[in-house]
Amino acid sequence: MKITYTLTDESPALATYSFLPIVQAFLGKVGIPVETSDISLSARVLAQFPESLKESQRVKDALKELGELVNTPDANLIKTPNISASIPQLKATIKELQGKGFAIPNFPDEPSNTEEKTIKEKYQKVLGSAVNPVLRQGNSDRRCTKAVKEYAKKNPYRITPFDKNSKTRVSYITKGDFFDNEKAILIKDSTTAKIEFIGKNGSEILKENLKLDKNEILDATFMSVKALRAFYAEQIKICKQENILLSLHLKATMMKVSDPVIFGHAVSVYFEELFDAFSEELQKLGVNPNNGVSELLTKIENSPKKQEILAKYNEILDKSAPLSMVNSDKGITNLHVPSDVIVDASMPAMLKNGARLWDKEGKECDTNALIPDKTYATIYEAVVEDLRANGTLNPSELGSVSNVGLMAKKAQEYGSHDKTFIAKEDGIFKITDAQGNTLLEHNVEKGDIYRANTAKFDAVQNWIDLGIERADLTGSKAIFWLDAKRPSNKIMADLVQARLKEKGKDIAILAPKEACLESLKLIRAGKDAISITGNVLRDYLTDLFPILELGTSAKMLSVVPMLNGGAMFETGAGGSAPKQVEQLVEENHLRWDSLGEFLALQASLEFYAQKTNNKQAEILANCLDSAIGKWLNNNKAPSRKVKEDDNRTSHFYLALYLTEALANNNQDSALQSFFKGIFEELNANSSKIHEEFIQAQGVKVDLGGYYELDAKKCSEIMRPSATFNAILAKIK
Repeated sequence: MKITYTLTDESPALATYSFLPIVQAFLGKVGIPVETSDISLSARVLAQFPESLKESQRVKDALKELGELVNTPDANLIKTPNISASIPQLKATIKELQGKGFAIPNFPDEPSNTEEKTIKEKYQKVLGSAVNPVLRQGNSDRRCTKAVKEYAKKNPYRITPFDKNSKTRVSYITKGDFFDNEKAILIKDSTTAKIEFIGKNGSEILKENLKLDKNEILDATFMSVKALRAFYAEQIKICKQENILLSLHLKATMMKVSDPVIFGHAVSVYFEELFDAFSEELQKLGVNPNNGVSELLTKIENSPKKQEILAKYNEILDKSAPLSMVNSDKGITNLHVPSDVIVDASMPAMLKNGARLWDKEGKECDTNALIPDKTYATIYEAVVEDLRANGTLNPSELGSVSNVGLMAKKAQEYGSHDKTFIAKEDGIFKITDAQGNTLLEHNVEKGDIYRANTAKFDAVQNWIDLGIERADLTGSKAIFWLDAKRPSNKIMADLVQARLKEKGKDIAILAPKEACLESLKLIRAGKDAISITGNVLRDYLTDLFPILELGTSAKMLSVVPMLNGGAMFETGAGGSAPKQVEQLVEENHLRWDSLGEFLALQASLEFYAQKTNNKQAEILANCLDSAIGKWLNNNKAPSRKVKEDDNRTSHFYLALYLTEALANNNQDSALQSFFKGIFEELNANSSKIHEEFIQAQGVKVDLGGYYELDAKKCSEIMRPSATFNAILAKIK
């Protein structure tokens, strides 16, 4: 068995340049092979176009290889956060790669021929959550370790009080969203199906050879664009009347087909006067509201009507509802870039901040948080209601909400990209099986957003069993978050009840809003809860509760036990990664917290030891656990300020504490003797090493790129202590 460590993007990638040599040194000493796999956005792009590249520029399709690995019993994968690319991010990557001599094609927004259609199809494989559905061939077990929780209680993050007179609200479509229009069916016998659209101009097969297994859950739904646009118009009026910020919260990265369109409608409704007045010019420039205001402002630069368009733009900003800002200093609004609007990061951050966001002056203000689809919006509504009723959450007293999430085999919405379509005209979306039987059917209007989802029976059963197992192991109250009013959830709830009866277990099943309120009640009382949820709620809750409890989701242990016996260990989310990279470039200070990587490595070593009966791997895992505890107690997490401890010093201190633990272990005398010498040398030089790290800060640095990092430059930047590097080299 080997351990595979992924190379990804932004600050997690930069941190890897510092941390991975430490990992390879310690694991190499006990004979554990560590391989890397580059699944960064740039590598995924290049892998799609080998025919366009020189031989020396070609890269292997690492994601495809990992997709094969995770289906084997020997899979042991440590995965750091990657970019789930929006179209603007993809275009920026393409531009950067082209500038470095990679002759890849441009992204065609509107393909005009077969060649461009093929190019777009290749790029579609890179967009959104291209990575996770491939790798997550198991369900999710995500929780806070005891050491991390105890540290968080003793050292709570700075609390921003919630004002019970706050006008902040969560708003969603009351009728016509995905929730209202869902239909679902439990497949009786294995078959193949097709999705077709039937309009006045005939029918078109949109998806065929869709494999459906016996007892698989198939659901389909659509969002009414008329209802969506009316919703936006109404909320803009409310924000203007109440003088609260308009903020939009979507998942335009993961939901790469549907949510960019939902985002685009917000842009075109808010700036409706501008799009109406300059429709011909904007069309000529190729402005697509789905890509946000940033693209509009960029594309009008060379337009003869630039000043007129800018005047109208600023007029609308002045007279319409005030917009929430992503960066007030730079004038970047909530509607600038779809990938800046990430609901699972933005909503918990807002709620933690007294349920307030920032206006154009940088002032904190109440907000109307728009989450158009009520399917999951109600969980955030529940938190606002709880804050209003019970006051500010105190992290020093809170219990924990862990999560067991259904995600194996592309379960539910995050596996729906290839089954999501925009209605070209009024018509019918229909799913039929191999015998021609209609499984699901929806009447839609032009522009409506349609999607179909599936959940495999074995994935669902494994998820239920994993939830039961965690409940039994912990004794914590567990809740299945399923809404009987939602057809697919009703089918799933029936499967849950049948399995619970079979196992003789009694676990509550509640709709998401009620489940959220109950979980908040439990943790306010200092108790722990287990949320057992579907795929999207898994994603949202593993940010929501950790951010409310710990101030960040990067400190969670995330284990994916694979259906075929292997395992993946995921590290913390990278929501603030772009800002962290910006600070590194300006000040050579990286505030990325690698605790998630530490926890993943420790769990990976435990798994390795269990699988291989490797005693030294077990010792290393135990010693790393001890080192992490000391690292937390000594508060060696990165500071936000330059010339203070950062990501690199945090890695040094972990290595110091790990060598100390190994030097004190009484199970392997050879390891004890070797690491005693290493620890003494590190300890004696600790002040010098620390000073070398600190002195490297306070200057601008060149990474050689943003999406395509220069490995040599980044290694030098992230490993500035010659003393530490020399001692580390002795371990191998």
